[in-house]
Amino acid sequence: MVNVLALTSPLFMLQVYDRVLASGSVPTLVGLSILAAGLYLFQAGLDIIRARILLRIGEHVDGVLCGRVHDAVVRLPLLARMPGDGLQPLRDLDNMRGFLSGQGPTAFFDLPWMPLYLGICFLFHFWIGMTALVGAVILALLTLLANALSQRPVRDGIAHNMARNGLLEASRRNAEVVQALGLGARLEARWCRANADYLDANRRAGDIAGGLGSLSKTLRMMLQSAVLGVGAWLVIEQQATGGIMIASSIMVGRALAPIDLAIASWKPFLMARQSWKRLQDLLGRIPPVPETMALPAPQKELRVEGVTILPPGERKPTVTGIGFSIQAGSALGVIGPSGSGKSTLSRALVGAWPAAGGKVRLDGASLDQWDREALGRHIGYLPQGVELFDGTIADNIARFEEDPDPEAIVAAARAAGAHELILRFEDGYGTRIGEGGSALSAGQRQRIGLARALYGDPFLVVLDEPNANLDAEGEAAVVRAIASVRERGGIAVVIAHRPSAIGAVDHLLMMEGGRQKAFGPRDAVLGQVLKPAPAMTGRGYPAGGFAMTPLRVVASPASGREAETTETPDAQS
Repeated sequence: MVNVLALTSPLFMLQVYDRVLASGSVPTLVGLSILAAGLYLFQAGLDIIRARILLRIGEHVDGVLCGRVHDAVVRLPLLARMPGDGLQPLRDLDNMRGFLSGQGPTAFFDLPWMPLYLGICFLFHFWIGMTALVGAVILALLTLLANALSQRPVRDGIAHNMARNGLLEASRRNAEVVQALGLGARLEARWCRANADYLDANRRAGDIAGGLGSLSKTLRMMLQSAVLGVGAWLVIEQQATGGIMIASSIMVGRALAPIDLAIASWKPFLMARQSWKRLQDLLGRIPPVPETMALPAPQKELRVEGVTILPPGERKPTVTGIGFSIQAGSALGVIGPSGSGKSTLSRALVGAWPAAGGKVRLDGASLDQWDREALGRHIGYLPQGVELFDGTIADNIARFEEDPDPEAIVAAARAAGAHELILRFEDGYGTRIGEGGSALSAGQRQRIGLARALYGDPFLVVLDEPNANLDAEGEAAVVRAIASVRERGGIAVVIAHRPSAIGAVDHLLMMEGGRQKAFGPRDAVLGQVLKPAPAMTGRGYPAGGFAMTPLRVVASPASGREAETTETPDAQS
C-alpha cells in the first residue's frame, strides 16, 4: 500500500497540469487537492505503522536470541579461549536489531516495485522509460560495487573493534596493577595503536559507503533532470504533455529511491549480516542445554572415575587419570606443588569445566545428567579468585534468589564466620558491594564468597585455597565450616596450601604434574610424603619431586608453648 500510494504525487501533478490548467476548473483543483491530501495522510499513517512494526520485529528477534546469547557468552570461557572482546556476541545482536529496526529493510521492500514505476514511465513515453531504465541499471551496478568494496573494510573494522575493546577491558579489570606498576602510558599507547587500526578500517568503510552514496544521490538527481529534459523535448515535439513531463520526473525519482536507500544502508546491512553469521557459528558451537529429568538430592558419595581435563581452548590435558571416592560426612584435602592441577580438578568437580575423559558422579549420576540449576543447589564452590556481583551482600550470599530465606542467609554467614563482619558495615546485609565486590577487601570477599558456597547447606562444597587471604580468625572459621559440612553429612573438598585446612580433613589426595600420586586416609598419605627433601630451593620447596618438609617447631600463639606443625611444600610461612 505504501508503494501504491507513492504514486499520489506524480499522478496529482499529471492531473493538475493536463486537466486543471487546461480546463481552468477550480472545483476540479479543490477536489484533486482534497483527494491527494487524504492519500498523503493515509500514506503517512502506513509509514508510521511500518516503522513501528520494524522496530518490534527487531525487538522480537532480540527477545528470541537474547537468552541464547547470554548463555553463550557465559559458557564460552568454559569451552574455548576467550576472544579479545568477550561481549562481541551482544554487540552482534545489537547490530542485527538496529538494522531490522531502521530504514534499511524498507529498501528491500521497495525494490520489487521498481518495475511498476519503470513500466509507468514507459506508458508515458518510450524514451522516458528508456532514460529511467538506463539510470536504474547504473545505480544497480553501484549497489553491487558497494557490496564488493565494503565487505572487507567492514569485517576488518569489527575485528579491530573487538581487539581494542578487549585491551581496554583488560586494563579496566586490572586498574590497581596498572596504577601501581606505572603501566598507564604503555598500555595507553598499546590501546591507541589498536584504536588507530580500528579507525583506519572504519574510515575505509565509511569512505566507500559515503562516496558511493553521494555518487548515487547525484546520479539520481541528474537522472531526474535528464528525464525532465527528455520530457521537455517531447513536449516541444508535441509527443507528450506538460503533465507527463513533470510526472515522469517525479516518477523516476520515486523509482530509484530504493536503490539510493539501499546504498546508504549497505554498511549497516553488511554489519548485520556478518553479525548474524558470527552468532550462527557461536550458537552452533554452544547448543542449548537439553532438559534433563529431575534427580533426587545427593546424599551418599562423590566418585571420580579416571577423569582427564582439558582447559578451554587447549589440546593437551593438564590433569589425567584422577580417580577416587569420598563418602558423605568426609572431607578431602588436595595437596601438591604449584601447577600440579589442583585448581583444574576443583573446576571439574563442580562441573565448571567438562571432563574430557572419565566421569564425576554424585550418588552414581554423572554431572552432565543433572539440570545445571538443580545441581547448583547441591554444590558450593569457592574459587581461588573470588568474584562477587554488583548487588547487596545478602544478594550475593543467597546467589541472587528471587525470594531468599533471611534465616538461611544469616546461617550461611555464621557458618563462614562472616556474620559479625557483615554487621560492622553501615547497611549490614543490605550493603552494596559494587562491581566485582570492589567495595570489599580481599579477605572480606573471601569470607562472603565462603558464605555463598555454604548457602543452602549444599551436599558437595569445593573450596580452592579458602584461607589464602584470611587472618587467624578467618582460618579458624574455614576449619569450622569444613567440620560443619562433615557433621551434617555433606562432603568437603579443600585445595590446601596451609596446614590448618589439612587438619580438618580425613582424606588426602596428593597431585603432581597433573597426576594422582597418593590418595587415602590423611595420616596414611602424610606418612608417605613426610620425608626430608635432599635439596631445597630458595623458597624452601624440594628441588626435585614432591616431598613434605620435615616437622618444625613454632610458638603456639594460643598457649605460649611450642607446638609441632606440618607444612606442605607450597605452604606459606
